[in-house]
Amino acid sequence: MIGIISDSHDNLAAIRKAVEFFNEKQVKVVLHAGDIISPFTVKAFKELNSKLYFVFGNNDGDRVTLAKRFEEIGAVSCGDFGDLTVDGLHIALLHGTDEALVKALARSGDFDVVVRGHTHDPGVRIIEGTPIINPGECAGVLSGKYTVATIEVANLNVEITELELD
Repeated sequence: MIGIISDSHDNLAAIRKAVEFFNEKQVKVVLHAGDIISPFTVKAFKELNSKLYFVFGNNDGDRVTLAKRFEEIGAVSCGDFGDLTVDGLHIALLHGTDEALVKALARSGDFDVVVRGHTHDPGVRIIEGTPIINPGECAGVLSGKYTVATIEVANLNVEITELELD
């Protein structure tokens, strides 16, 4: 199982809740689709028991320090785009500010799944047989909902989960 998070926007309480959720689900890998924002948020990701891959979003400022701090805890920075294979599943990981690019990746036939963020709108859209997964916003800044997603590698079953903050 793969965990998916995006748009955490420095919300440490929401990030900690997402990490707790992913640990409980025993996900193998977590993909962050951008807009982490500040390097200090690494503190909230330290307890994650799985490998973390992330891309930068349009609001991520100090990318050098962000990448450095996250790499110190074993996370992998994919820059602006991640071309990943997890358990045989070929995944495109990006923030998704360019809708034409998101659609082109899905139509390309090169990826089994496209993971994106940016819109803060959770859901799965299928384009030419390729799911485009948006976990929504972990931070809850626009919708007031703190959402993440999981995907079963074997059957591409996606579940969007709204987290309850204490």
